[in-house]
Amino acid sequence: MRALAFKASRWLSGILVAAVVPLGLATAAAQDKPDASGTRNLVGHGGPVRGLAIADDGRHALTASFDYAAMYWDLGAKPPKAVQRLIGHDGPVNEAVFVPGGQALTGSDDGTLALWDLDTGEIVHRFEGHDAKVVDVAVSPDGERAASASWDRTVRLWRIADGKLIAELKGHTGPVNAVGFSENGEHLYSGSYDGSIRLWHADGSEATAIRPVVEYGWGINAMRLLPGARIAFGAQNGDVRVIDRDGNEIKVLAPHEGPVLSLAVSPERDVLATGGADGMIRLWQTDDWAVGETYSNPTGPVWALAFKSAGELYYGGLDDFAIYWRANPREPFEPVPSKYPRRFQVSGEMSLGERQFARKCSVCHTLTPADGNRAGPTLYGIFGRKAGALPDYPYSEGLKDADIVWNEETIGELFDKGPDHVTPGSKMPLQVITDEKKLEALVAFLKKATRKTEDAERPAERQ
Repeated sequence: MRALAFKASRWLSGILVAAVVPLGLATAAAQDKPDASGTRNLVGHGGPVRGLAIADDGRHALTASFDYAAMYWDLGAKPPKAVQRLIGHDGPVNEAVFVPGGQALTGSDDGTLALWDLDTGEIVHRFEGHDAKVVDVAVSPDGERAASASWDRTVRLWRIADGKLIAELKGHTGPVNAVGFSENGEHLYSGSYDGSIRLWHADGSEATAIRPVVEYGWGINAMRLLPGARIAFGAQNGDVRVIDRDGNEIKVLAPHEGPVLSLAVSPERDVLATGGADGMIRLWQTDDWAVGETYSNPTGPVWALAFKSAGELYYGGLDDFAIYWRANPREPFEPVPSKYPRRFQVSGEMSLGERQFARKCSVCHTLTPADGNRAGPTLYGIFGRKAGALPDYPYSEGLKDADIVWNEETIGELFDKGPDHVTPGSKMPLQVITDEKKLEALVAFLKKATRKTEDAERPAERQ
């Protein structure tokens, strides 16, 4: 399979806001919809897109999102059509890759991988064992093994057919952000926040690294293996470097103005794309390292990249959709379809309560009857509603079994003590408000903003 997208957008959860450009006016309840409908953008997620992959045929794609889901796309349709929405993880999905035989693998903040049947959209089996989020997944050239990179500082090798763990590879002293198999499948490379790239036996015969390939110093956020026994990597300080498999420096490319978050290689393997927190994408010829086209999205980071063809790419960032870019030939005018400010980007003109909602809740929840495909259920009409009671939302067992009715007191307690104490076992991320004034303002805002109204119940408003 064509493992096209290696990225490390998850090196700090705070980058969700920290990597954006200047603050602007925001409305917490606003929908982040692209400017242009009917384009080639992949529209359907309810949260930022963190992972991308394109199939060998160039006609299908996978996207992974903060909304706890992955999606399988038909790129041949106009506009691209969502074939399956893959729901089953208990946290943001960071990576999605194709597996031979009509399957896909996803890795998540919940510490697991899942193998999916793309015809049915069902999980075939789950890979469990990591103690922290899984941020990168690679499939061996023969399609039989998978490698996962995790913030628990390990790499794990799995047998895809039955989900059996082959080996746990230890040695990194920081979160592991990137992983990739050599072309012959005999070796595995991993890049870590500890600043090193390490070489491993890919059959799991040795649990320790053969050797470090490079000790760079700055955290390695993204890595890609290139033809000619070369490795490209992007670092936390914005550097992009190319080395040989012994760690010798071949080329230093122009740095990004912020962490490098994503790398991808064209199907012909003659172009390297780099994406950063600065919103910049650069294309490089891998034979002479001449810079080709550049593209800038001033509204946020480039968390994921994947080539559709030699001159076509998709990228993902803070938007609820993946954006198509035709790099060759260039369009005479390239409007950036991102909406700015996004719902979670706040400004001084918001009330204190709305500001807390934007920061703490809006990435995962809407205030309207429709849930917008976000990670959490809509908060519309939440006051007086029993926890876990909305139909058609895949609640965790912890929330289904909770004997809670949401009101001023229980919502206040949720943010005062945290979901790990009030709703243990639920999918809700840790959100605590220690400032009493801010907490009271949030509860008051939610009570007003989630109130059911006749206008909101009109069918047109649900679309």
